[in-house]
Amino acid sequence: MFSSFSWMDAMTSSPIVLVLAICSVVTLGAALERIYYYAKRRGNPDGTFRKAVVRVREGKLREAEMALESSMHPVGPVGLEVLRGADKPAETFEERLHIALSAQRLLLERNLNVLGTMAAVAPLIGLFGTVWGIMRAFSDMAQTGSAAPSVVAAGVAEALVTTAAGLVVAVPALMLYNHLSRRMNVMLTVAENQGRSLRTVIVEENSRRLTEAPAKKRGVGHSMQSRRVDEILEPEPAATR
Repeated sequence: MFSSFSWMDAMTSSPIVLVLAICSVVTLGAALERIYYYAKRRGNPDGTFRKAVVRVREGKLREAEMALESSMHPVGPVGLEVLRGADKPAETFEERLHIALSAQRLLLERNLNVLGTMAAVAPLIGLFGTVWGIMRAFSDMAQTGSAAPSVVAAGVAEALVTTAAGLVVAVPALMLYNHLSRRMNVMLTVAENQGRSLRTVIVEENSRRLTEAPAKKRGVGHSMQSRRVDEILEPEPAATR
């Protein structure tokens, strides 16, 4: 079907095909960059969260920070903000959490607008190419005074090629845009949920330590008081003769 078709001839004869070729290169570059970035930031959020919780319950906050810093998933940066601001008031904590999530969203959304724009614009460019090709066909008919297929074939071919090229660029761009947008929302939701769960664990541990500290003090005071009573009641040893 395309054995005698030449893309170079089509691009030199039709500026619309050239524009669509540029759009395809831009779309491919943005798609490869985003696929690599999301693969790099996939990480293991559940494992990171479990490590951080274990270190917090052991009282090893520095090791919990190191576990979060080693994660490329948004759980890592968001968890660090939670760990450093868990003792703040609720309003301050919510503000810091939203700032951390917004920063991660900006990183994950970068270049997604390119894919969304190409998915929306490429079919319109292809439609414009269709109109351009039909106009060319009618122009050739007017110049030759004939409606023979050989006269209108070039214009009709250009119209069909630009339409197909626009769809070829737009359909993969739209599919990838939807897929990456879904992944971004899932990653941010996981980061927010685990960040809130981590703060709950930190608050519970702090409350437990605060309740255990007076009990330990009372236990130490009671043992010292008992020791003093025993010393008072203990008879003095008889003097050696």
